Amino acid sequence: MAVGDLFNDGQVDVVIEDIDGAPLVLRNPGVQGRHWISFELAGTKSNRLALGARVKIIAGGVTQTEQVRSGGSYLSQSDLRLHFGLGSATKVEAEVRWPSGAIEVIKDLPVDHFYSVLEQKGVVPAEQVRPKPVLR
Repeated sequence: MAVGDLFNDGQVDVVIEDIDGAPLVLRNPGVQGRHWISFELAGTKSNRLALGARVKIIAGGVTQTEQVRSGGSYLSQSDLRLHFGLGSATKVEAEVRWPSGAIEVIKDLPVDHFYSVLEQKGVVPAEQVRPKPVLR
């Protein structure tokens, strides 16, 4: 089993592999009026995939924390982006604790967006945190 936002719509979906058949995709339709935020991290001093980085968010008076992890299930890899459900909150403050020990605080983030965060640079365009294709 692997989880992640397969359709980049802010809803976390599930894929279940059946060794004897086709995989089963459970698409999450979400709940109208509920907000979310997602972070894709990339390390510069820390490891490139930001494994072990922790993000703490505060939204609507509620604090949530998540960590970038690899693996999680047999023969699968869940989405490395960190996803947070926010309910009716409309602004988010985030704190990123990198494996290198560095801490970054990002304030007043609008909801219902994907954010790419590069260590020591803060929020950047997504192209800056994704590996560049190798052209041969």
